[in-house]
Amino acid sequence: MIIYQATKSVFLHDTLRDDIEDVMSRHFHKATGHGVGPSEVRSWKYSLMEMAKVLNDDEIPSDVGVAIEYQLPLQNKRMDFVITGEDASARSKVVIVELKQWSASRRSEKDAIVWAHRGGRAGETEGPHPSYQAWSYAAYLEDFNSAVQEGDIKLQPCAYLHNHPRNGEIDHPHYQEHIKRAPLFLAHEWGKLQKFIRQHVVYGDRKGILYTIENGRIKPSKMLADSVVSLLQGKSEFILLDDQKLVFETILQVEAKAEQQKQVVIVQGGPGTGKSVIAINLLGAMLSRKRNARYVSKNAAPRAVYEAKLTGAFTRTRISNLFGGSGTFVDKEPDTYDVLIVDEAHRLNEKSGLFSHLGENQVKEVISSSRCTVFFVDDNQRVTLKDIGSSDELRFRAGKAGAEVTELQLTSQFRCNGSDGYLEWLDNTLDIRRTENPTLDTGEYDFRVFDNPEELHALIALKNRTNNRSRVVAGYCWKWPSKKDPAAWDIQLPEFDYRRRWNLDKDGSLWIITPGSVEQVGCIHTCQGLELDYVGVIIGPDLTYKGGHIVSDATKRASSDKSVHGLKAWLKSDPEKALAIADEIVKNTYRTLMTRGMKGCYVYCTDPELRAFFRSRLQAVRTGVVDSEAATKPSNVLQLQFASKAERDAGVNAAPFIDLRFAAGNFSDPQALADGSDEWVKLPDWVNQQPGLFVAQVIGESMNRRIPNGAWCLFRANPTGTREGKVVVVQHRSISDPETGGRYTIKLYSSEKVESPDEGWRHSRITLRPDSSQPGFQPLVLEVPDHDEDFSVVAEMLMVLAVPTE
Repeated sequence: MIIYQATKSVFLHDTLRDDIEDVMSRHFHKATGHGVGPSEVRSWKYSLMEMAKVLNDDEIPSDVGVAIEYQLPLQNKRMDFVITGEDASARSKVVIVELKQWSASRRSEKDAIVWAHRGGRAGETEGPHPSYQAWSYAAYLEDFNSAVQEGDIKLQPCAYLHNHPRNGEIDHPHYQEHIKRAPLFLAHEWGKLQKFIRQHVVYGDRKGILYTIENGRIKPSKMLADSVVSLLQGKSEFILLDDQKLVFETILQVEAKAEQQKQVVIVQGGPGTGKSVIAINLLGAMLSRKRNARYVSKNAAPRAVYEAKLTGAFTRTRISNLFGGSGTFVDKEPDTYDVLIVDEAHRLNEKSGLFSHLGENQVKEVISSSRCTVFFVDDNQRVTLKDIGSSDELRFRAGKAGAEVTELQLTSQFRCNGSDGYLEWLDNTLDIRRTENPTLDTGEYDFRVFDNPEELHALIALKNRTNNRSRVVAGYCWKWPSKKDPAAWDIQLPEFDYRRRWNLDKDGSLWIITPGSVEQVGCIHTCQGLELDYVGVIIGPDLTYKGGHIVSDATKRASSDKSVHGLKAWLKSDPEKALAIADEIVKNTYRTLMTRGMKGCYVYCTDPELRAFFRSRLQAVRTGVVDSEAATKPSNVLQLQFASKAERDAGVNAAPFIDLRFAAGNFSDPQALADGSDEWVKLPDWVNQQPGLFVAQVIGESMNRRIPNGAWCLFRANPTGTREGKVVVVQHRSISDPETGGRYTIKLYSSEKVESPDEGWRHSRITLRPDSSQPGFQPLVLEVPDHDEDFSVVAEMLMVLAVPTE
C-alpha cells in the first residue's frame, strides 16, 4: 500500500503551493478509511517540506517517481520516502529515505540501537538507528521480493535527520557499519543529500518501478524453515525489522548477565510478529557464541519441519539434539544449559510424559535447567485445557526461582499480508476482545467465505500448485477413523459430497510440507507455530452464531481430541469456570487456524448463520492499486505467450487479448471483454489478477518514451480513482487518431478543475499529452461541458508486457 504517489513535479506542487499535510491526510484517509493523529500530521508538514527543498533541483528529473509512506509487502512497516528512477546506465534505481525529526539522540551499547524521543508520552526510548532502519527495509525487499531479485532493481537506502546536529552520538563510530550501508544526512546537509540523489537517479521513472515491486512475489526460499541451516551456523539470513531487532539485541545483552544471576526473558507477541524468526536467530547467535543452547517447543510440528529441512547438511542426530520438547527437563540438573529458547511457550503443560504423570511443572523445570531462559508467548493461543504457559505463570515461576525478569513486547506483524487490521478484526469478530475494527476490507487481506467446502478446497489446491504452501485445516470436530483404517473417511459433509481425511499418520508433524498432502486436512496440532501462503479453514459445529452472538460449544469436539479431555468432570465441579475456559479454547483455536495464512484465509462454516455473520463483517473488495506510470518490467522475453483454455481452466494467470479498434464500447463490462476474446495472453506471476485486465497492442510513436511502437501492453478497463498523470485510453467523438484506429487515443492524462456550487469540484479542461522523442505530436485539449457523455476514460495502461523483435 502506498499512501501518496506522484512524480517529483506533482510532489513539489503539492508541497510548495498546497498544504502537503492536508494532501497527505486526504490520501491516508482514502487508503485506510480512517484519519491520522496530529503528531504524524506535524511530521508530514515539516519533514516533507525538507524533502521538497532537497528535490527542488533542476538536475533531478521532474518525472522521477515519489512515494510517501510505502508499506512493505506483507509488513505493516512503512518506508517514509521513496524516489524511483534510473541511474546513468538506465538501471532501475530506488532511493529509500528514512526521515526523522529528532533534534537529539544518544548512543546505545547495543548494535544498531539508539536512544531517542520517538513521540508520545514514553519519553526517551531505545530503537533502531535510522540508517539500520533504511537498510533493513532495502534488505527485506532484496531478500523477499522476487521482482527486486529478478528485475535488476538496485535499492539505495539512506537516512535524513534534518533537525539533528553532528554531535558524535548519532554518527558515532559504533554505527559506522550501518551508516556505510545507508548514509546518514543531518541538519544543514540537504545539499549533500541532493547530490547523493543526483548520483543515483539520473533519469525519470519510465518503467513503473514501484508497481513492479509492489506486485512482486514473496519468495518462499527465504522463509524460516528454508534458512535454518545457515542460521544454526550463526548466519542470520532473516532480517530483523524494528522491534524485532530491538528484542533480539536486548536478549543478547540480558544473556551476558546470566553468569552472575539467573535470567528469564518473556517476549509477548501475537501471530506473525516474528517470535519464531527471533528464536531461530537467537539459536544461531548463541551457538556462534559457543553457548550450550537449545530450541524448545511443546508443539512437535515446528521442530519436525526444521529438522527435515536440515537433514543432509548435518546428521539427524545433531539436529535432534538442538531441538527439544518441553517435557525433557524433568530430571535435568540446575543450569544444565546456558540458554533455552522456548517458542510457543503458551503451550507448556503442567505434567510431562506420555501419560502426563511426570514432573511437577514444565515452566518451573525449564527455568531450573538453564542459566537464561527466553520465553516467546501469546496468551491468546492457549488451545487445550492443559496449556498453562501464560505470561502470569511465567512471571510467577521466574520469581520463585529467584531469576531477574525482563519483559519485551512485539507488535509489528508480517503474517496476514502485514495487516494488523485483520488481527484486530478477527479478535472482534470472534468475540475474543473488543477492538476498533468491526469490518474488514478484503482488499487489504484476501479473506473469503465459502458456502461449499469442496469449492474452498479446490481453490486451496489451485493456490498450492505455485509452491506447495497452501493447506486446508479444520476444527477438531470429526473423529479420526482413517488412523486405523486408511480407507475410511474422517471429515464428511454429505450434502456437498465432501469427504476428506485428516493428515496422514505417516506424515506426522511434517504434513504441512509433505508434497501431495494438500488433499488432506490438518488440525491445530499440525499447523500451530508454522506459516502458509493461503489457509482454508473449516469451522465445525463447535462454533455457531445464535441470537446475535458467537456461541462456542466444546462438547461438539470429537472424542479423539485430547485438547478438551477432562472438561466433563470440570463442568461438574466448577461449571462457570469450566465454560469460560472452554470458550477461550474454542475461539483461540480458530483464531490460530485463521492466522496461519500470510496472503489469505478462506473459510467454510458448518453453521449457515455464522457464514452470514462473517460476510456481514466484510467490506467490498477494493480494486487493485496500480502504479500511476507503470511501464516495462525488465525482462528478456520479447514475445507474448498465449494461454490455452485448458491452461486457463488450470489457473494460469492470463488476460484477454483485445483489438482496440474493434472493442466497440465493451470496456465498462469486464465480462463482455473476456467473452469477446478468443485469445488470452499469459501474465507474469507477480501481476495480481483483478477484474477488467486485458492486453492490447499500441501502434505509433506518440508515446514512445513509455510505449515502444508495436508494444503489447497490459490495461485495466473502466479504471477508478484519480487519473492525473496516468497513461490512459480515451474515447471521444472529436478524436481522430490514426495510430489507434481513430476511435481511441492513448495519452498522458491531466485535468483542470473549477468549483461548482452544486457538485463541488468538476473538470473544466482535460489535456491529453503525448510523450514522444519525436517532434510534431501535439497535446489534445478537450473543453468539458457540464454533461459531456461523449467523453470517457475507458482504460488505464499498467505496463508494457512485450515489444516486437527486430
